[in-house]
Amino acid sequence: MKKQKHCFTYEEWRFLICAMNRYRNALIGEGRYTDTVDDVLCKLQTAKTKKVEVS
Repeated sequence: MKKQKHCFTYEEWRFLICAMNRYRNALIGEGRYTDTVDDVLCKLQTAKTKKVEVS
């Protein structure tokens, strides 16, 4: 299967980072492991963003 690349707008990227961080904090509060969420956050930090003109 071919791997797809995704490109997010800055707002989408920021929303995903905040959502994953909130989820990570919830897991920490429950005393659960956060390894998978940490991996996703690392990948999101290096994800490409695209500029979109708003007219």
